[in-house]
Order: sequence, then structure tokens, then C-alpha cells
Amino acid sequence: MIKITLPDGSVKEFEKNSTPMDVAKSISEGLARNVISASFNGETVETVTPLTTDGNLVLYTWNNDEGKKAFWHSSAHVLAQALEELYPGVKLTIGPAIDNGFYYDVDFGDQAVSEKDFPAIENKMLEIARGKHEFNMRSVSKADALSYYKDQGNEFKVELIENLEDGTITFCDHATFTDLCRGGHIPNTGYIKAVKLLSAAGAYWRGDEKNKQLTRVYGISFPKQKELKEYLALLEEAKKRDHRKLGKELELFTFSAKVGQGLPLWLPKGAALRERLEQFLKKAQQKAGYEQVVSPHIGQKELYVTSGHYAKYGEDSFQPIHTPKEDEEFLLKPMNCPHHCEIYNAKPWSYKDLPKRYAEFGTVYRYEQSGELHGLTRVRGFTQDDAHIFCTPEQLDEEFKNVIDLVLYVFGSLGFENFTAQVSLRDPENPDKYIGSTENWEKAENAIINAANEKGLNYVIETGEAAFYGPKLDFMVKDALGRKWQLGTIQVDYNLPERFDLSYKGSDDKLHRPVMIHRAPFGSMERFVAILLEHTGGNFPLWLMPEQAIILSLSEKYEKYAEKVLNLLENDEIRALVDNRNETIGKKIREAEMNKIPFMLIVGENEEKEATVSVRKHGEGDLGSMSVKSFTDLVNKEISSNLKPFK
Repeated sequence: MIKITLPDGSVKEFEKNSTPMDVAKSISEGLARNVISASFNGETVETVTPLTTDGNLVLYTWNNDEGKKAFWHSSAHVLAQALEELYPGVKLTIGPAIDNGFYYDVDFGDQAVSEKDFPAIENKMLEIARGKHEFNMRSVSKADALSYYKDQGNEFKVELIENLEDGTITFCDHATFTDLCRGGHIPNTGYIKAVKLLSAAGAYWRGDEKNKQLTRVYGISFPKQKELKEYLALLEEAKKRDHRKLGKELELFTFSAKVGQGLPLWLPKGAALRERLEQFLKKAQQKAGYEQVVSPHIGQKELYVTSGHYAKYGEDSFQPIHTPKEDEEFLLKPMNCPHHCEIYNAKPWSYKDLPKRYAEFGTVYRYEQSGELHGLTRVRGFTQDDAHIFCTPEQLDEEFKNVIDLVLYVFGSLGFENFTAQVSLRDPENPDKYIGSTENWEKAENAIINAANEKGLNYVIETGEAAFYGPKLDFMVKDALGRKWQLGTIQVDYNLPERFDLSYKGSDDKLHRPVMIHRAPFGSMERFVAILLEHTGGNFPLWLMPEQAIILSLSEKYEKYAEKVLNLLENDEIRALVDNRNETIGKKIREAEMNKIPFMLIVGENEEKEATVSVRKHGEGDLGSMSVKSFTDLVNKEISSNLKPFK
């Protein structure tokens, strides 16, 4: 017999070689019908994998992220089989599950696939799925695995296998199809009831532009047709909210091929939006005791060698900049933290001076491959709302909790209310990925977990997601469409203070090493604006809107009164403009609605006589007539309800 521990802590005994499905049946028939994947002692297993030792078992259904991962990974196998049957001679490479669905990278040779071919591929996938073919894992020797794919002439799979160790290689079979695979499948293909292929795009083999370009086919699948329909409706709404589309319509930003890919140009309205976001955070930071600093856009290569960023990001950095002196080598700044370390190092400090909190909206540069660039979410130059706190070990807990308060204030002021905190720890199996001693890592990880507990955060622990220099607390936000985004990060770092030999004089008159906290509530200004655009659909909080009101005159006769109203609004610091065009009032209202201007103030003969404005609110309609003072009170009340001062 073996003892199986379930997530609720209960322990059950089963015969050796029982499967996760057997465990599910022992709990309830309903669970057995819905379980689609499992993990045993932290390793992904099939529902039919024999369990031979005591251990911890987690059962996953479609409602779990891990369940969806197995479902979509299995669907990628079905897609691959369909492509092989419809396009003989194709070469399969890799096909993982992703956050929403799956993809498969394929070398189609002289053949081609486009969206017009999708219905036929989807029908073939559903035909295969209806066969209810079981997914069966089997171990294969390295020699046999290489022989299998060499006989097929698939150099891509051969390259993958050559990098694997003998004894770790497994194949997955279903129906007449075989694929190189690590595992993690649903019980059989019959669970797949609805399929939709979403797009086809070019993708370089292993993400290297020097390698052959393949075709990446994206898809998604569901256990019910109804869920696919709901997802497609959500996808249509996401297209309407696409920040690239809204950014163009609202005249916030643009890109220029002459300037360069991944380098956004902020238009006047977008620049003003950024400025308001900066001032909002600077005001809160000032109350929290931060000091503003400014660092250059470049630094000597040696600076980033010292910090460890060159070893980590060297390949993702732009080529070194050489000065007229041959021995000088500079890089475009990939991170702000090394510069802030040198600012701290500019003078000696006492424990009485700490903590020091340096904040900067610093622009950094990283080379992203052209195929990975995407609007404002993946760019080559971006501005981080960066800050670094240098404190004593005794101050770490309080400082970390204070940063959590600041992040929560930012989220609340901008309408991000649905989020989960993620404690990102190092991967103990891969110590070479990180710098610093195990002792310092343990202290940093414990500090984050303790702070998250004390602040009562709803958090999950993710092993292997830490930064190379320290663990972090990331905030995973759900937007209005239910999509997850990583916004805001706080990191504890014992390593950079050592690398830069940072110190302070303690009460014992000896030199000690400070602890460093990295934090960025926005993350990057570019990505934050993109996510905020899609979350709000361009209907930003009133305090942030480029224009808060537009004055629509019924005819040229009321232009002077419109200008008078504008002056009164500007005196109350309400951002407004006048539309005096010779157009119908209906057209003016429609265009103001399309431009998402929060309030429309219509002025005509009655309004001029009575010194009032007729107010319409975006998305709500007519609010009636009121004095300009009443309107400004209405606006200021709404702003104050959304934008409370940071305490």
C-alpha cells in the first residue's frame, strides 16, 4: 500500500500502482468525470500514471490553470496530427500550451497555410478528437529517438533530442500519431469538444533570427462549445480595446520606421497623459520620503559587468558604443539600479541617515527581436518608474510593507481592483541562474513572505520566477476582460550592495552592508499605459483624461459664451476645449463620444441667458442644465472620490 496526501492535508491509502484517476474515483464520481490532469510530488503526471511511492497528489480539472495547460498541450498534439495528415511531409518542431491556448511551430516546406485553410484543419482536429484516443507516454532511448526522427528527415526534433540526456526522453502516442513530449495530457482526445485556430505567423526556429523561419499556428480549444463562443465574444471585445487601435484613435502615441522599431513616439495628448501619471506617483513618493534623482542614458560597460546585468542581459543589449578613445566602451542603459548604487556610493552614510529612497523615471533600452515587438507592451526603449531603497536589515520589514502600501494605492487610484500577489522565489535546482549566497537568498525570501503575510495579501508562491539578483513580490492584475497582467514589482536584494561595496557606519562604529529594495509600481510607463488603455477601453479615470470636457456651441453666435465657459473651467483647473465647428450638434456629440471625452457641455441661447450649461456624460447621456460652478463641483467631487491622497 502507498499513502497519498491530498491538498486538504488528508491522507488515504491505496494499492501500489494506483493512478490519479483511481484516487479521483475514491473521492467522487463527479470529480473522476472532471479530472483531466494531476501532479505528484510537484511533477506533472497523467491521470493514468501508476503511483508507486507515498507522496502528495493534486488533481486538476478544467477550472484549474494546470488543467487548462494539460488540455491545451494535448490539443497541440491533435493540431500536429491534423497538419501531418492534411499536409504530408511537414516537419513538426515544438507545440506548447500558452496562457490562452496553444501553438505549434511547423516547417511546411513548399506548402503554405493561411487563415482560409483553418476551417479544414479545425474539422480534421474535431474528427480526431471524436475518436477518443488515449494519450500514452513511453520512455525511449536516445539512440532510438534519434533514429526515429532521422528516418523522418526532421532535423528540428533531432537537434532537440541531441540536447537531452539518455534516460530522460519520452514519446507520447495517440491514435497513429507520435511526438517527442515530456508529458502532461488529458485522458483522451474526446475531452476536446470545440476548437478554433486563431492566427498563423512567422517564427524563427528557437527564436533565433539566424535560423530558419517556421510557421507558428495558434489555436485554442474548450471542453464545451458554449465556452468557445464566450471566448470569441471576449476576443472581439479585446480587439475593440486593443491599445494600438485606441492609441491611434485617441492620438496618444505613434511609431516611425525611420526612428526605429520598438521606439514609441509620444504625441502631445499621450505626453500629457504620461506627465499626469508621473506627477501622480511623484506626489505620493514625496509623501513617502523618496528623493528624485536623474541618471544618464548610457554607462560604461564595466558598470553593468559589476552589477551582473551584462552577463544576464548582454545578448539583449544594443551593441557597445565606442568613444574616440579606443579603450572606452559604453552601453545604452539596460537597468537603472547600477546607477543608483553609484549615487548611494557618492558619500559615506551612517545608520542614522538610512533609509535612503532614490526614485527616477529612468528610460532604459533592451534589444527585443522584431518578431516579439508588440505596440507598447514589448518595446526596445521604455521608462521605468524605478526606485531603490537602501536600508539597514532591521528596517527591511517596515520598508517593504510601506512599498506594498504604495503599490496598493496606485492600483486603487487607477481602478485595478482584482489582483493576486505572486512571491517569486529562486529555483533551488538551478543555482547557476542566480548571484549571491544561499544565506542572503533565504533572508530575502523570508522577508518577502513575512511582509505579504503581515499585510494580509492574497498571494501564491512561484518557484523559479525570481530575478537573477533577488526574490520579488509581483502583482498579477486581472483587467476588465479577465486577462492577467504582471503590474508592479518589489524585490529584495542583498547582492548588488555586495557587488558595489555599499556600506554605512553602524551604531557600533563599524561598517555594515545595507539591504536594497527595488520597486516599480507601474513597471514601465509604456506597458502600464497599454494595459490601462485596454482595461478602461480608453475611458481613463476622470483625473487622468487628456480632456475632461468639451464645450459644444449650437452655432457661431455663442462662440464668445463658449470661450467664457472655457475660461471659468480653466480657472478651476478642468481640462476642456471648445468645438465651434460649423457642424450639427448631433455630429459634434457623436464625435465627442467616439473620442471618449467624459463631459459634453452644450451652450446655446437659453444657456447664455441663464449663465448655465447643458451637460451630457459620456456613455450615460443627458444630466440636465446647471451652472458652471455646479458642473465644476460635480467634476471635482468625482475626481476626489477616485483620487484620494496617499497617506
